[in-house]
Amino acid sequence: MSRPVFRRASLLMIALAAASPWALAQNNAARPATAAAAAPLNWPTKPVKIIVGFPAGSSPDLTARTFSEPLSKVLGQPVIVENKVGAGGNIGADAVAKARDDHTIGLMINGNMTIAKMLNPAVPYDPLKDLAPLSLIGTSPLVLTAPVSQPGLPATADAREFFVAARNGGDKWSYGTPGVGTVGHIGTELLKSRSNINPVHVPYPGYPQVATAMLGGQLQMALLPPALAQAQVRSGKLRAIGVTSAGRSPLVPDVPSLAEAGIRGFNLEIWNAFAAPATMPKPIQAKLAAAISEIARSQDVRSKLFQQGWQVAGTSPEGLANRIKADTSLLGGVIAMRGIKAE
Repeated sequence: MSRPVFRRASLLMIALAAASPWALAQNNAARPATAAAAAPLNWPTKPVKIIVGFPAGSSPDLTARTFSEPLSKVLGQPVIVENKVGAGGNIGADAVAKARDDHTIGLMINGNMTIAKMLNPAVPYDPLKDLAPLSLIGTSPLVLTAPVSQPGLPATADAREFFVAARNGGDKWSYGTPGVGTVGHIGTELLKSRSNINPVHVPYPGYPQVATAMLGGQLQMALLPPALAQAQVRSGKLRAIGVTSAGRSPLVPDVPSLAEAGIRGFNLEIWNAFAAPATMPKPIQAKLAAAISEIARSQDVRSKLFQQGWQVAGTSPEGLANRIKADTSLLGGVIAMRGIKAE
């Protein structure tokens, strides 16, 4: 009499087991599926590479290495950072765009993902077509800085007085940047149009050389990254006029925004982000994007990025795509208006 009961119970246990997530996954795996749809179930199958278009020790390189270890733990494979340096990061970005191994992504600055092709039509990749956004990692304003002592401007002058002096200085004033087509260059040209000033552009190899030129009196102003600006301001060698974000930034909380100085409609930030080749299967992109954004928002990584000079974003691919669209429109408009071309 007990045999039918046992049999019914056994069938019930089999049915419940078959309905478990593990059994369903095994069952689904046995069904025919496209390569793209099945890819996340066994991906990654080898080490994942993060390409950085800047040298070891640079800000993008430090950000990529901050992610390599936690991302490796999530994916279960080594994550290797490879530096492909040159052309303002565009050599690395092109390598990412052309990667076809489905295990290569890139950590890039905003210029590589927005205006690269506008500045130089010869750039071999199209950021809007060949790259897939994964996550916006960190943002940072630039800080408008100036020498503490310069003719016609008292050391106690505030931001509004600075802009009055800059207007009076006309093209006798000059500003420095790390080169033609950089955010510092395009951003200052945007600032010129919004504030009715007209300093002359002088390109330098990098931000440290720009700061040195200001200290030597060769430049009257420049947009600098917060960490570099703050170091010079604290030492009493430079003055901070304002930050380029819409409001005050937690990275430099004591520095007013340029909006407070009466410069309306001005919002400019540098940022970095992860991107994949557009050819990478969508499920793999989604898996990477979810892992990267979660890592970015973790307390440990958030703290490290803040120390590197970034306010953490950790967005979805859609959030990064929206930022790319907005910045391409803003910076592209300045490029067209001023006729800026990369050298």
